Amino acid sequence: MKVAVDRDLCIGLGNCAAIAPTAFDLDDEGKVVILDPYSVDEEIILAAAESCSVKAIIISDDKGNQRYP
Repeated sequence: MKVAVDRDLCIGLGNCAAIAPTAFDLDDEGKVVILDPYSVDEEIILAAAESCSVKAIIISDDKGNQRYP
C-alpha cells in the first residue's frame, strides 16, 4: 500500500488525523502530512482517506493501481 496526499486539495478538516492520528497530522499550515501509514491497518487508512471530503488522500496498491479515490 502507498499513501499520498494532494496538499493543494487539502482544506485541513482533520478527519483523517482524527481517524488515524499515528498516520496523519496537520502541519502549521493546517494541511495534512503523512506520519506513519504503516502504524495502522489498511482498513483504517482507507477509512481515513474516505473521510476526506475533498479526496486529498490517494491510496494505491503495491503495483501502483489506485484504490482510492
